[in-house]
Amino acid sequence: MPSFAGIKEEGLRGAEAVGGGAGLEDPLGGKVGLRRGAFFDVDGTLVTVNLLHAYLYYAMNARGLVGRLGRLLGFAARLPVYGALELLSRRAFNEALFRAYRGFTEDRLWLMGEEAFDEVIRPAIRPGVRQLLEDSKAQGCELVLVTGSLEHVVAPLARHLGVDAWAANRLEMDGGVATGRVLEPVMAGANKAAWIRRYARRRGLDLEDSFAFADSFSDLPMLVSVGRPCAMNSDGKLRRMASEYRWPVVDSPERR
Repeated sequence: MPSFAGIKEEGLRGAEAVGGGAGLEDPLGGKVGLRRGAFFDVDGTLVTVNLLHAYLYYAMNARGLVGRLGRLLGFAARLPVYGALELLSRRAFNEALFRAYRGFTEDRLWLMGEEAFDEVIRPAIRPGVRQLLEDSKAQGCELVLVTGSLEHVVAPLARHLGVDAWAANRLEMDGGVATGRVLEPVMAGANKAAWIRRYARRRGLDLEDSFAFADSFSDLPMLVSVGRPCAMNSDGKLRRMASEYRWPVVDSPERR
């Protein structure tokens, strides 16, 4: 089994921007030239927290005591539903969770997204992630986050990590207020893989020579869209498949 720090010896094993739901930030300004990409899932892969932790932060900081209590009690009541949906369909899980954001104003979502990053996401970045990104960049990879998390918390993470581009879920807004619906394409499962293929065509990346990192079996379409997949901090089902197909299996160190 390869070490986390030594993943480049195994070969870091990825995307045109889509309209509609998937947010894309591209600091390179459309410059094409890099020949391969490294595509990273976020929740569970690069950070130890997930969508539930992010929403819990929003709920705990909702305006007004009544609103705060209502969101927290509703969240607690729906937890068994979320758990069941995640086992059945990652897309269904995302859509159900995002309905809980109904009523948040867009400006508050962005403001709290920065705060959630500082207080929840940044402390949860896995040890060794920065080195992995640096090693990937040194091998000529364009660094891209492809995640089901909301853009409000992904944007500050992407800025902090210094990646080249990112795709995340976006909420529908009506008069500057979240409706609770997520815009298409919902970034989960096969939609992640489709986004990666479009991105690669636009950027001129060779997917056969590109890498993808993910922790969940639900990200299998994303992993098989590239020539060099890697199971990173993976669940049991993905770990078994990676072993069967002889993909690198990497776990981050326990300490920073």
